[in-house]
Amino acid sequence: MVGIAIVCAVLAAGCSALGAMWQHAGVREVTDLKLTSAHRLVSSRRWVHGFLVLAACAVLQVIALALAPVSVVAPLNALAIPIIAVARAHRLTGLLAVAVLVATAGIVMFVSITAGAAVPTSVSPNVALQAGQLVAAGVLVCVVAATFTTGAIRALALSIGAGIAYGLVAVLVRDVTTSLPTVEWISLAGLLTAFLTGAWFIQLGYAAGPPDLVVAGQTVVNPIVAAWIGITLLGEGTGMSAWTRAGLVTSAVAAVSGTVVLAYYHRVRVEA
Repeated sequence: MVGIAIVCAVLAAGCSALGAMWQHAGVREVTDLKLTSAHRLVSSRRWVHGFLVLAACAVLQVIALALAPVSVVAPLNALAIPIIAVARAHRLTGLLAVAVLVATAGIVMFVSITAGAAVPTSVSPNVALQAGQLVAAGVLVCVVAATFTTGAIRALALSIGAGIAYGLVAVLVRDVTTSLPTVEWISLAGLLTAFLTGAWFIQLGYAAGPPDLVVAGQTVVNPIVAAWIGITLLGEGTGMSAWTRAGLVTSAVAAVSGTVVLAYYHRVRVEA
């Protein structure tokens, strides 16, 4: 079952990269994007295509989260970063190649470790509430930062806020799917709220900066938040040795480092 979950998560990462590129192009066609003008996005064919691809991405992620622990599935979402970096690159330079390899290797290593060591657990109401409170605080900080900044910094703040919200979404999706046929209404409401908040932040991020930066911000923060909640609050890391945890930290640092280089590489190209 874990193998099927990994395949679904990898396919979802590919859909995420493709959907992000199409939606970014569509958002750029709508000037001065605000909540009151969001309906104008549906007039863009590319934005609609991106929405449909991201809907397929969501379905694949739900299936993956229903079959495997959060700390196994969530990190694979970060594969969207090297995919979109290569897709938008005009030529493959040495720096880009190394960054893609480091980021991808870090993600693969992290998932390999968690797939063998993570323990599937249920999400208790107390843990869901605690996670929701921490996520709300993090999102609020990002909102304040985005309010008083512009350009790439605003795009990054919004994407990080989206990543924090999506990290909670991953946890609550597992709670809802593993509780069926009983419906956890509080978790479902929290899931929808966090998802819509993250989705709107992404659109605002596309309006403020390049898609690479937005995808990099939310895609790195998302699995970090989800994996941290899974391992620390849900207890999926119960029984992990010190060496295993050191391996997780090392692989996470590699993935984040490669991602930062990718984001910087494309930001420089855009500004040039």
